[in-house]
Amino acid sequence: MRQATLSFLIKDNGVCLAMKKRGFGVGKWNGVGGKVADGETVVAAASRETEEEIGVRVLPEELEPKAVLRFYFNEKPEWNQEVHVFVARRWDGEPQETEEMRPQWYRHDALPFSEMWIDDPHWLPNVLAGKKLEADFYFNNDGAELDKFDVREV
Repeated sequence: MRQATLSFLIKDNGVCLAMKKRGFGVGKWNGVGGKVADGETVVAAASRETEEEIGVRVLPEELEPKAVLRFYFNEKPEWNQEVHVFVARRWDGEPQETEEMRPQWYRHDALPFSEMWIDDPHWLPNVLAGKKLEADFYFNNDGAELDKFDVREV
């Protein structure tokens, strides 16, 4: 199962989401992140991906681990992944649009769930509330339908 990261910048009652402009997840709001390179730690990958995708520098020690989410795609097992979720409250720079992502700030109580992955309402509010989680999500129809899921606070 491939390893990936997701990071969310948080300030006051706001969270920075980014619209995916190409590749896996195109057209969806999400955190920033991506694949962990060979020999790279998940924290180093989260830091690197945040800078690459929205031009913000987050030191690895500023990334707070919040969740480990495992995603299983019944029709496309090559998409299966274990995603390490982080939040950051300190960083250098302002989020900028890149070829990959268009960042935007949202209030915690006004997230655009209808334009996000179908699993997000089941875990993201808990992460934003400060909880630590583990979860398993099983998808049908290339990720358009959630077959079953299990979210656990740890």
